[in-house]
Amino acid sequence: MLEFCTLDVFTTQAFAGNPLAVVLGADGLTTAQMQTIAREFNLSETIFVMAPRDPAHRAKVRIFFPTAEIPFAGHPTIGCAILLASMDAGPGDFTRHLVLEEEAGLVPVTVWRKGGVMEAEFTAPVVPHGTEGVVAEDRLAAALGLLPGDIRFGAHRPGVWQGGPRFLYVPVASLAVLGRARAMQPHWDAVMEAAGVDSAYLYTPGAECDFRARMFSPTAGIPEDPATGSATAILAAQLRASGALAEGINRFHLRQGVEMGRASDLFMTVDMAGGAVQAVRIRGAAVPLSEGRIAVPQA
Repeated sequence: MLEFCTLDVFTTQAFAGNPLAVVLGADGLTTAQMQTIAREFNLSETIFVMAPRDPAHRAKVRIFFPTAEIPFAGHPTIGCAILLASMDAGPGDFTRHLVLEEEAGLVPVTVWRKGGVMEAEFTAPVVPHGTEGVVAEDRLAAALGLLPGDIRFGAHRPGVWQGGPRFLYVPVASLAVLGRARAMQPHWDAVMEAAGVDSAYLYTPGAECDFRARMFSPTAGIPEDPATGSATAILAAQLRASGALAEGINRFHLRQGVEMGRASDLFMTVDMAGGAVQAVRIRGAAVPLSEGRIAVPQA
């Protein structure tokens, strides 16, 4: 039997945010066994913790959708780092710096507990950059059950960006439009193939935050994700292309998952120099929710 914990990530409230399963002591598992366990949890992501290659780091980790492994993801990084740091530190306030070895690269994370609230901030392992895959706005609208005029706001136009994973970014005209969006077949699959992605991240200016967002990924087994840290980090490239970043340090508060009843708060810091993104950091809280043991699948 393997020990596991679950946490709600990008929230300070239990039963909100994005649920995460963390499987401990996973060193002896094969890729197929990890995928079977991730499919059993059937959460947007499950992270498996192993001994690090470098003893100076805290852990080696692998992250899985219900359908496939991914090289990097934000809410597993935040949740796993908070869990491991709290196990190391015990009760009381603390600040810890640790490094997770992810498939996309080394991910430094700072974790702290203050007044009973646990938060973490990671630096994205890959600076987001552009990639091929442009989709006409009328096709995007059809894939999202919207009208062509619902796509874009201000200088923000759709784009495909990557930083480990890759996403199709779709700015929409208003919160009302954001609330109406949904993945519509057969247009959805055609757009995903044209863009070379399996996920679309929609965003618009928010009332209580800088941007409200939704992320659809039914192709990857995730009809909608309550909070997507990796997509939030890569959003920095989309914002730069839209002229929304200034030289120096830029800070944004994003809310996601509201339409799902799982409101999530993500905080992004983008360092800009010479007109280019130099680094992206994502911050969020997490709440431990459960712990238990799960059987090891047959190899």
